[in-house]
Amino acid sequence: MAAPKGNAFWKQRSKHGRDKLFESSTKLWNAACEYFAWCDENPWMKVEQLKKPVVVEDNEGNEVVESLAHLPTARPYSLGALCLYLNCNTAFFRQFKKSLKKTDKDFSTVISRIEDIISTQQWEGATVGAYNSNIISRTLGLADNQNIKHDGIPETPAAKQVMIFNGQKIEF
Repeated sequence: MAAPKGNAFWKQRSKHGRDKLFESSTKLWNAACEYFAWCDENPWMKVEQLKKPVVVEDNEGNEVVESLAHLPTARPYSLGALCLYLNCNTAFFRQFKKSLKKTDKDFSTVISRIEDIISTQQWEGATVGAYNSNIISRTLGLADNQNIKHDGIPETPAAKQVMIFNGQKIEF
């Protein structure tokens, strides 16, 4: 059943729109710090094949031959993972950043700081070899980009072969 025309039911709402994700820049900063701490405390476990199997004891005291090693590897910070942690998406985060007014300097400062921490951690991790440098350079927009335009006409003429036959010069 549709509402009658000219109704004003919308005026009876107690609030309009959704709640702010963060009421203050301090709460945003604290949530980002929680995410960074979680990343540091929960490294990726890289699995590598051992060159020589090792005999170890399992939880029940039985000897087991292990051929795989689980190595902790640093977890890179990312804006996408931060947004998942904050229960929003990257489009919302970028729109929130874009819609900040000049009076919201605290939020602007915190968001810039968060983005700087993420890019610095990724760049430093790629520099020391903890992360794949090709992937991180593309993520940070540092990819080597060469645009080569070609109109089909060679810049230098093709080399000609010359043959002298019975005193005559023949080019091909």
